[in-house]
Amino acid sequence: MRYMQARITGHVQGVGFRQATVQRARELGVVGYARNRDDGSVEVGVAGSDEQVIALVEWLKTGPPASRVDHVASEAIAPQSWSDFQVR
Repeated sequence: MRYMQARITGHVQGVGFRQATVQRARELGVVGYARNRDDGSVEVGVAGSDEQVIALVEWLKTGPPASRVDHVASEAIAPQSWSDFQVR
């Protein structure tokens, strides 16, 4: 199982980014969360197989149609105990 955290910058708040991320994450079968940060970015934590996590991180680079992603920074994190994927 791979655990990653990503920070997405650009026009990513107020455009349905978190909800679209939840939908894509559930389609991929991963667990974790998406939340807005005070600086205007979105933070995503994700856990799944290597292929699942890579697929979600790749999707984050584009996001939903109403968003504009400028940058995605991701890093490995310690194992978490998430049971589903949700908006925080």
